[in-house]
Amino acid sequence: MKITSIILLLCCLMLTACGDQDGARQAKFYAFGTEIDVSIYGVDAATAENTVDSLQQTFANVNDTWHAWQPSTLTRINQAIAQGETVEIKPEVAAVIEQAALYARQSQHLFNPAAGKLFELWGYHQDNWFESRPPPSQEKIDRWLESAPTMDDIHIENGMLRSDNTMVKLGFGAFAKGTAVDAAIDALRAQGVDNAIINIGGDLRAIGSHGERPWVIGIRHPRQEGRMLASVAVQDDESVFTSGDYERYFSYEGKRYPHILDPRTGYPARDVISVTVIHQNAARADAAATALLVAGLDWPQIAASMGIDRVMVMRADGQIEMSPAMAEHVNLTDKTLTPQIRQVTQ
Repeated sequence: MKITSIILLLCCLMLTACGDQDGARQAKFYAFGTEIDVSIYGVDAATAENTVDSLQQTFANVNDTWHAWQPSTLTRINQAIAQGETVEIKPEVAAVIEQAALYARQSQHLFNPAAGKLFELWGYHQDNWFESRPPPSQEKIDRWLESAPTMDDIHIENGMLRSDNTMVKLGFGAFAKGTAVDAAIDALRAQGVDNAIINIGGDLRAIGSHGERPWVIGIRHPRQEGRMLASVAVQDDESVFTSGDYERYFSYEGKRYPHILDPRTGYPARDVISVTVIHQNAARADAAATALLVAGLDWPQIAASMGIDRVMVMRADGQIEMSPAMAEHVNLTDKTLTPQIRQVTQ
């Protein structure tokens, strides 16, 4: 899971504190266990400072609602599901769960927020997820596979949520950052900000432009730390999200176990090591990046069913694959790489 405990504002967040570079006011703070960069263009200092409380409250609300193992709305929901009980939820919580369920169905449940118990088996529902440990036994994995929990097991009616499968445990790590970014962009727009980027650990949404030019985004190389695989220019309103096997993993007896799990096998996905998706909606891009990594070499079919037409994939053998629409936007840093173009079709 991507989401970890939120660390809000280790020091006072002031958008003017990092200066005004080339007309863009910038700030850095921490949430979701990672650095968040905010760049705002074309506003005065007072408007920039007024965004502070809105952003702080937005990220705090997401954490308080969706944290997977510290007390939150989500842990309360999961406790009720485990006990076979019905639980009352707010309309805004229901809307997010229903949105996640839609993306899950469109991905053929390769994006599976109901798979929290599987991630728990692998030790990813805890703060020390990076520590070395043996993988779960095949018996435990088989037991989870037999229960086959998906978002189709969740039922919401008249503000009440229930599940007919007590093995369902909701977790939105492959969705929470996108949801938070979308909410933060709404908060910025409410403050009158029309040109900005919110970047959470390399995943981002950009609105408007950087003056007369687009925002230029670097995409991390999944195997060469500190190097960029590619760059892409985004403007108007676009989100760029990447899932990779380098983000979170633990090692045991010399073998790496990445955190992106395939709900069909119960084990980490292996055929693809990095997927980058561009889409207007950050939550959809976040969910799709995970689903397409799990899909492996079948990613074009899942991309089509999720309404995603801009995709870049690095396979485990180092081959780059792209959709035609993505090839028009991406500039590969390593000019020796020749991407394979694959149509996004079902």
